[in-house]
Amino acid sequence: MTAQTFDLMSYLQSRQALIEENLGRFVPVLYPVRLYESMRYSLLAGGKRLRPVLCLATCELAGGTTDMAMPTACALEMIHTMSLIHDDLPSMDNDDYRRGLPTNHKIYGEAMAILAGDALLAYAFQVIAETEAVSAQRVLEVVRRLGLAASATGLVGGQVVDIESEGKQIALETLQYIHEHKTGALLEISVVSGALLGGASSAQVELLSSYAHKVGLAFQIIDDVLDITATDEQLGKTAGKDLAQAKATYPSFWGIEASKAKAQQLIAEAKATLKPFGEKAVILEHLADFITQRHY
Repeated sequence: MTAQTFDLMSYLQSRQALIEENLGRFVPVLYPVRLYESMRYSLLAGGKRLRPVLCLATCELAGGTTDMAMPTACALEMIHTMSLIHDDLPSMDNDDYRRGLPTNHKIYGEAMAILAGDALLAYAFQVIAETEAVSAQRVLEVVRRLGLAASATGLVGGQVVDIESEGKQIALETLQYIHEHKTGALLEISVVSGALLGGASSAQVELLSSYAHKVGLAFQIIDDVLDITATDEQLGKTAGKDLAQAKATYPSFWGIEASKAKAQQLIAEAKATLKPFGEKAVILEHLADFITQRHY
């Protein structure tokens, strides 16, 4: 496979279909039914499935298989979905729509939405722990790193600083901290976990971690731009929320065009870190471009 022959859209469609199938299998409807329905409502609502796709891609790059990474890929989507359910709550960002549908609490109520998110977070670690055909040592390292990425040292910590910064003048360093933790940490572990499961060396994991860090920051910059330039229909959620809530964003520091240029620079740097992998990294290169070229 070369850069010239690779079809990203076909790859994404095939991987997304596999991910959807496995998500539905991992989270069936059991008793208490309303809890499971709430979990599935948000988990199976679609989306780009970027994090699980990255996990599968890096596992294959490292010499592993889709089956080795699929439980972790689905677990990453469970944790990401938890963060969206909780982020949309009235006590947080107070949003009415997500992925083009009413937010979870609008359908199931705030209490059930909180509990559905809690259940998805806890279940994600069980799913990873039951991974087969991978050594216990590798699985344990994935669990350890994902715990760091999802907790106060990662996603939750970034969310806290984000909330505390609303309506305030903050430094660019604080904004970068928010996004490196709230968004970047989970995206980075998506890449690194696949590499670990596939048997990547320490040097390879370090390169892929650098790639993911740069891609994650570019992803957030483009997200900030789209919040200003895209419509509700394109985003599948309420546009203009950052401005309405007086949140600091990269366009508020740099402007829209400079923000786009910074994102492109980060993607170029991310792709440069992949050179030692040669043509094996073609999927990751295309996914990096996909981040900055999306319009929604």
